[in-house]
Amino acid sequence: MKLNKIEHIGIAVKDIDVAIKYYQKVLGLECYNIEEVKDQKVRTAFFMVGETKIELLESLEPDGPIGKFIEKKGEGVHHIAFAVDNVMDSLKEAEEKGVQLIDKAPRKGAENMNIAFLHPKSTFGVLTEFCEASE
Repeated sequence: MKLNKIEHIGIAVKDIDVAIKYYQKVLGLECYNIEEVKDQKVRTAFFMVGETKIELLESLEPDGPIGKFIEKKGEGVHHIAFAVDNVMDSLKEAEEKGVQLIDKAPRKGAENMNIAFLHPKSTFGVLTEFCEASE
């Protein structure tokens, strides 16, 4: 498997509008995209730092994955995402190496990316995402 780069770091926040202000006013970053991913019950905001993105994640519903994460662990780093050439091949290779998968096949994520997650029980507590640009 070849990881091309860190695509983004996902950060769970309670209020995305307040968090955006911090990233813009304190860190001097520009929010270039805000979108909802309804099937994941999340609103996202993106910032570029060099070649890596910061993705803020706000739950649209308390029972959504981000809502549950914040309830359990509080705000903070939620996941790390790696850009790969082929999400499906990367999933198969990870599973062959004994990694527990959350997703057995890619699905659509923010910014029209094909995404899939590895279970943190198999990745030393770090929720890991594979991303590939969609055509």
